[in-house]
Amino acid sequence: MNVLAIDTSNYVMGVAVIRDGAVAGEYVTNIKKNHSIRLMPAIDQVMKETGMKPSDLDRIAVAHGPGSYTGVRIGLTTAKTMAWSLGIPIVGVSSLEAVARQGAFFQGYVCPFFDARRGLVYTGLYRSDMTIEKDETNVLMEDWLHQLKELDEPVLFLSQDIAVHEEKIVEILGDQAVLPKAPYHYARPAIIASVAEEKEPGPLHDLVPNYLRIPEAEAKWLEQQEK
Repeated sequence: MNVLAIDTSNYVMGVAVIRDGAVAGEYVTNIKKNHSIRLMPAIDQVMKETGMKPSDLDRIAVAHGPGSYTGVRIGLTTAKTMAWSLGIPIVGVSSLEAVARQGAFFQGYVCPFFDARRGLVYTGLYRSDMTIEKDETNVLMEDWLHQLKELDEPVLFLSQDIAVHEEKIVEILGDQAVLPKAPYHYARPAIIASVAEEKEPGPLHDLVPNYLRIPEAEAKWLEQQEK
């Protein structure tokens, strides 16, 4: 199976091609630049360098959130447009699961998270076999850490935003917290492609952004309507 994977759900932008189970090419950046401008050139570059044509693709995988509202929409819109035009299936993969997979061989719990501002995070909890222990949620980080403390088992924290919450993690969990080096904190699009190979595709139009909470502008609008 040939799979194109796309991830623009956070600062990290990634594109990968898996060909017959092997990683043929992968492109990843972690810079604050406009994904909408850079995504298609990145896809074109990876496809050309791997000798792949769009007609060679069997499936498209996309990280569909949670994360940046704009970033999630860019990746999802691009992936759905390509899947529709090529007439091939599309599979959405949780952006949190994509990060969690970096800790698949850790003996303990794996906690991916993204900073959601104001002390909040998007997060979830996985076991080492990648089964879900706690569902994805938008929660105050301090409250979440106290929940994890009660598990009394090692927890591997993975996040591009680890520096924002590292002090609080260590303060509450102490030696129970495991904080790896930088490369492990970023999702790889090749892993997203691999996960998508295992999942059953659904209807194209049923795949929607996984925001976990509504955008702030929409929340304010709803609040005004209730007055």
